Amino acid sequence: MRRLLELQQKLVPDLTQVLRERYMLLRSIYHLQPIGRRGLAQAMNTTERILRAEVELLKETGLLTVTAAGMHLSGEGQQVLDDMEPLVGELFGLTDLAEGLQKKLGIPEVIVVQGDADQSPWVKEELGRVGARVLKQVVQEGDIVAVTGGTSIASVAKHLTPSASFKNVQFVPARGGLGERVELQANSLAAAMAEKTGATYRLLHVPDRLHPEALQTLLKEPQVQDVLSLLRDTRIVLHGIGDALTMARRRNYSEEELAELVEAGAVSESFGYYFNEAGEIVHRMPTIGLQLEEVHKAETVLSIAGGESKAKAILSFAKQSCQNVLITDEGAARALLSTRL
Repeated sequence: MRRLLELQQKLVPDLTQVLRERYMLLRSIYHLQPIGRRGLAQAMNTTERILRAEVELLKETGLLTVTAAGMHLSGEGQQVLDDMEPLVGELFGLTDLAEGLQKKLGIPEVIVVQGDADQSPWVKEELGRVGARVLKQVVQEGDIVAVTGGTSIASVAKHLTPSASFKNVQFVPARGGLGERVELQANSLAAAMAEKTGATYRLLHVPDRLHPEALQTLLKEPQVQDVLSLLRDTRIVLHGIGDALTMARRRNYSEEELAELVEAGAVSESFGYYFNEAGEIVHRMPTIGLQLEEVHKAETVLSIAGGESKAKAILSFAKQSCQNVLITDEGAARALLSTRL
């Protein structure tokens, strides 16, 4: 298939470009449907005028349907997307990007999706769709799956479906609340994943950031001890990777604390640990949940993070050498492989 695409690129390069553009258009509509032309133009950073002819063509070929609510993929359009799935890696050069990241980061499996989550909202949905597919492939009956919060993991939850693979599986929050929107907290996402897959879940009713005395008190609670016991037996960890200062601000760090993180060189955050560019821990939150040593013991650690702005954070956390699978996007991948990092 690669050779065929190479020949096509040499003989009819315009056709390859058109194929890319129409795939991106179909994928955008898939994730954003129902959506109007104006909203789609904004999501794809283009103009309604440019989109009009393409949308009309796809409608005429039966790949799109248009209703008062907006555009939808038809059944045939969905089938075209599914049929193109094996071609996408070669079509966009994503296979080469993934192989380059595997070598640079030392992660056994890297999957790169098209686009940049910083620029296009549908890319976050694509990260979640692929994350859900990979989770379904690796999960086994009776597994304990620890999940963190955040938008990337919320997208995974959205794309999960029932499967026999999730029989007797327990989803467990890797930590307590973050003080953010309830639907993005680990507790909510563990429950949502269980509901989507037919699995079960447990909750961890503790704040994300605790005073040391409160931490010790809560650690004695039977319900907390039960959840921590499950976390110690986690086989799969599903988590995002955050920019250090962005995560600290979401946790309402003071200006003085933020300045300390900057001085320490913090660039990434995961599981309440803040890491510098060398992957060294420069700050650790007093919190209850999955500890870094337990992450290292897990059999499968699935990391999901995208957007060019996340490149430094992804590189920093990769130096922990605990990931089995990284799902990222083209924006982050190109930045990671550039000379800038």
